[in-house]
Amino acid sequence: MSNRLFRAFLRRALAALAVPLWLAGCSGIASTAPAAGSAPAHIDITLIGFNDLHGNLEPPHMAHRVQGPTGPVLAPAGGMAYFASAMAALKAQSPHHAVVSAGDMVGASPLVSSLFLDEPTIEAVNRMQIDFNAVGNHEFDRGWRELLRLQNGGCEKFTSREPCRISKPFEGAQFGLLAANTVREDGRTLLPATGLKRFTEGGVTVTMGFIGLTLQATPTMVSPSGVAGLRFEDEAATANALIPQLKAQGADVIVVAIHEGGGTAAGVQETSCAGLSGDIVPILERLDPAVDVVVSGHTHQAYVCDYSRVNPAKPFLLTSAGQYGTLLTDIQLRVDTQTRRVVSKTARNVVVQGEAFTGAQGPVPLTTAVPTFPADPGVQKIIDTYRAAAIPLAQRPVGQAQGAMRRQPNAALESVLGNLVADAQLLATRAPADGGAQLSFMNPGGLRADLVPDEQGLVRYGQLYAVQPFGNQLVIKTFTGAQIRAVLEQQFASGGNTVQRPRVLSVSSGFSYRYDLSQPAGARISHMVLNGAPVTDMQSVRVVMSSFLDSGGDNFTVLTQGQDRRVGELDLDALEAYFRLQSPVAPPATHRITRVAPAAR
Repeated sequence: MSNRLFRAFLRRALAALAVPLWLAGCSGIASTAPAAGSAPAHIDITLIGFNDLHGNLEPPHMAHRVQGPTGPVLAPAGGMAYFASAMAALKAQSPHHAVVSAGDMVGASPLVSSLFLDEPTIEAVNRMQIDFNAVGNHEFDRGWRELLRLQNGGCEKFTSREPCRISKPFEGAQFGLLAANTVREDGRTLLPATGLKRFTEGGVTVTMGFIGLTLQATPTMVSPSGVAGLRFEDEAATANALIPQLKAQGADVIVVAIHEGGGTAAGVQETSCAGLSGDIVPILERLDPAVDVVVSGHTHQAYVCDYSRVNPAKPFLLTSAGQYGTLLTDIQLRVDTQTRRVVSKTARNVVVQGEAFTGAQGPVPLTTAVPTFPADPGVQKIIDTYRAAAIPLAQRPVGQAQGAMRRQPNAALESVLGNLVADAQLLATRAPADGGAQLSFMNPGGLRADLVPDEQGLVRYGQLYAVQPFGNQLVIKTFTGAQIRAVLEQQFASGGNTVQRPRVLSVSSGFSYRYDLSQPAGARISHMVLNGAPVTDMQSVRVVMSSFLDSGGDNFTVLTQGQDRRVGELDLDALEAYFRLQSPVAPPATHRITRVAPAAR
């Protein structure tokens, strides 16, 4: 262990003896206090899981459909002050408890957290005294060095935004970040691979081992520069190799927290595997059956599933708590102290309904179908502090809009909001002095919220920030027409971009094309037109894109090519300038991309 990491650990341990202990650089270990009494036949443990918090400090204006006395009702949910109280209530069920997150705790966050590099979210979660977070792809949004700063603390600057604007210094996470399949060039993991927590009762100790994984496809979802020098290994193979090590350290219960997931056809309160599908399934099929619980994430879906119903040879309990802190998964485990095995396990998703919710139209009705939780005063204080610092900027008017601009795509997978952002990027870089761009590309994953003006048509800075929270710079390069065609072909045939799961780029006004998915790869794009003229293969075109796409993000590797590279302003600044210059902004039409329908048989 480095001297720096040891000092960071020692400082936190002395400052907050009540929080679980962990050792960065090796397996984390946390213990509950011994309990008096005779040796018990079993020990009951409450394991609490969540995922995809994404820095949602404030209620995200979401509701879950639950069963009321007379039928389905909606329960408003979320908000980290209520989330903290709900977690405390679940902990109170048992003196033996652990809390684990399955990733994307930070990244793609609302302004109140993102503006401050997600330090507010780490501080709020610190107060909840959780044990581990398996990092997700969004923890790498600002690069792995900034991720290590979130773990270790400090104010070293790795991004365009200033760290430690409120907390001086920022103390870092008082819980362990785990990344078992994220490996440096020298073979060491970037962060600890595993963690342990021990529970003692009547002189008997039961040990729970944790393995933290992110999805192997992480490099295709973040800026390649942010994960340079790292490799992301197979999830199941990594976990299987670590299980004997955990067993050798005394682990009786094995929990895999993985930032990969799926979905089911079951409701939030159901516990079946009905319709289970998604990328988590082939991982589970290869996972060692010694695993007791898999806490998953990434897909933002909520489910509780006894996987033995799918495959009797794989008796995992599979869970996911949806997104944005609207749910917590309450997992109950009973461990036989003689056999050292889990003899029963159940789980349920708990709706985080606060005592009071306020929407744009005033107080939001609550339901008695699920409990309500009070706001945790310590977490609320953190939120209030950062909100007060962010409000002046968030509320600043930037312009007018003539209607809502949403991410929802049409049949050709073209969206109004994507077209708006593409147009804004083009306007910001069209002048020769600014790069001379003629065409703009925008990836759909970079749009994180719809843009809806208020009743007077006013749009505020906080709304633009919610749409584009990543702080990408604009990059302008020259491509040939053949390269542009190759980029568009990669929408359907590059890495995770497939005909079944395409990733269609938004394009700026003045450019149009057609695609036909019945054609073979390399022949799906036709009728490319720029400003009224067909685009030829040898033609040179100046193209603007985000720095994320410029480095090959979302599997668009052709965009790493190009000539005469020039770096422009931040994407968010370009969007703000567009509203300042074009207000009132009309929602752009969605007729730039045409999907050729298959011929009738």
